[in-house]
Amino acid sequence: MTDEAILEGLHQARKYGMATACVKPYSIPVAIRELEGTTVLVCPVIGFPHGNSTTKVKVFEAIEAVDAGGREIDMVINVGKALGGDWDYVEDEIRQINEAVTKRDAILKVIFENDYLSDKHIIKLCEICSRIKPAFIKTSTGYGFVKQADGSYNYTGATMAQLQLMREHVDPAVQIKAAGGIRSLDDLLRVRAIGVTRVGATAGPTMILEAIQRGIGETPKEVQVEITGKLGGGY
Repeated sequence: MTDEAILEGLHQARKYGMATACVKPYSIPVAIRELEGTTVLVCPVIGFPHGNSTTKVKVFEAIEAVDAGGREIDMVINVGKALGGDWDYVEDEIRQINEAVTKRDAILKVIFENDYLSDKHIIKLCEICSRIKPAFIKTSTGYGFVKQADGSYNYTGATMAQLQLMREHVDPAVQIKAAGGIRSLDDLLRVRAIGVTRVGATAGPTMILEAIQRGIGETPKEVQVEITGKLGGGY
């Protein structure tokens, strides 16, 4: 992603009043400047997108990001450690980063990267996060491409089944962010109906415009939504 693309995303976040703008750590000063005077928070990512840095590096990166002005930090777990069952490592890393972030009055979102995980891994991560209580758990980075049998790479992102699994197994105090898979307003309404409180989607502006067209605005409004079936897919 180029600096120009980052600026475009920041301008969209400002225009549409998004909750946060997710940026690369070096872009934090630019994001702060471009979002000044708005309620949009700056959300740097660390250990992104593969989560392979050492815990010490991730903690340092998180501290640097908060000190530079990041208010929400998105971290990626060490997926290999999770797949290998080294849960003590995974839990200790999340705990250290969460403590470093919250001590500086910011919050942490923990990215599972569900495309690589089975249900048993997701459940175990939910149990770990129920003990640590980061502000959010999150499905995906948008870069979790999985190699298929034919040699191609595919990416799914959030699914209804996995989001329901996460909501069922994580402490109610921990919020859920669905990233990837949410491509329409109906997708957004469906995941909200099962307890998702934040969505990351490049289609955000399109969904907001569709909501306006359907008479859904800042005033709370009850809508009927069908929660079965698949989400749109992709990021």
